[in-house]
Amino acid sequence: MPNLKDELHSSGWSAGCTCFDNITTKRNKLILPCLISSRIYVVDVGSQCRAPKLCKMIEPVDVFWKCNKGYLSVVHSLPNGDILIANMGDPAGNGKGGFIVLDGETFELKGNWENECEAPPTGYDFWYQPRHNVLISSAGLVPKRAGRGFNPDDFKKGVFGRRLNVWNLSCRTLTQCFDLGEDSLPLSVKFLHNPDAAEGYVSCALSGIVYRFYKCEANNWAVEEVIRIPAKDVTGWIMPKMPAFIVDLIISTDDKYLYLSNWLHGDIRQYELSKTCKPRLVGQVFVGGSILRGGPVAVCRDEELKCQPEPLVVKCKRVYGGPSKLQLSLDGKRLYVTNSFYSTWDKQFYPTLVKEGSVMLQIDVDTEKGGLTVNKNFLVDFGKEPNGPCLAHDIHFRSGDSTS
Repeated sequence: MPNLKDELHSSGWSAGCTCFDNITTKRNKLILPCLISSRIYVVDVGSQCRAPKLCKMIEPVDVFWKCNKGYLSVVHSLPNGDILIANMGDPAGNGKGGFIVLDGETFELKGNWENECEAPPTGYDFWYQPRHNVLISSAGLVPKRAGRGFNPDDFKKGVFGRRLNVWNLSCRTLTQCFDLGEDSLPLSVKFLHNPDAAEGYVSCALSGIVYRFYKCEANNWAVEEVIRIPAKDVTGWIMPKMPAFIVDLIISTDDKYLYLSNWLHGDIRQYELSKTCKPRLVGQVFVGGSILRGGPVAVCRDEELKCQPEPLVVKCKRVYGGPSKLQLSLDGKRLYVTNSFYSTWDKQFYPTLVKEGSVMLQIDVDTEKGGLTVNKNFLVDFGKEPNGPCLAHDIHFRSGDSTS
């Protein structure tokens, strides 16, 4: 990319979504909004997939002046072909939720998506279901505070979001808000893939809780807690309790399994989704994290594990950092994971990761009985990039994956 310190965090295709009734578009343009600079790149990956070309760049000043928004995060294409990008703050870095819109053909910045209504205090991720005329968004963090790193003194100061927002998709208005608890930090939001299903899940990073949201009578929505990952009592860490920090949540395309990445503890979890709405843990594997045996952190009390996990070595490379973004193949058998969450937080919690560069690993999935295994024959080492070491985050398949 032509600029430094953009923080390319999330990515999305200019068109194509599994919840559309008729998919005739091609994934030939990659949209790259920037979390720190608020710049937007449009990259042509269709003409020559091995030689992508930058075909448009929207400068931060345009986003600031036209939308009064900044700190751009998750991107998805809308049913009408336009591109929707969530934001975390205003140009000054104060918390401010909402969305901006790009024209799906020209990629011109059209303005804000939501109608004039109360903007959520913060924003981060979103997902929608056209057949139920609903969009649901998560809270995220206050950018100018989160950009300094994780600070325990920020608890109870409104830095970490706590709301799940329900929007009317066609009217672009906020209809319901759920308070998921102080400093819960809801990040990842996913609906079931079945376009008729009016339910999905949201993961809360700091509370370690996953909520199921679902449609009730009279078009109202409700939430219920379905998964809780307990914190661990530790020494040698920034706090006496290490929370489960859930960065990502994805659902297999057959709606059979749900996967979580626990960035601080270091494990990936596989849950079987059932008609009882109570997910069952069927697979777990550690791919790094802060509680590995031999590290500076000692676990004093653990409700789940009897001993601290062993470090992971793949193809003679020691893996540092914890699992961050996930991506699943359409057949559900190959789960890919990167281990960079956000550069400032990477430097704070996993300095060796920043020094040596991140990796992408493949986790083999048992789709019949459940179960996860690290594939020891697969490693993408971003520490060996020519202009590296690099920190890898978001993953997409051109041919389609569990989130596109």
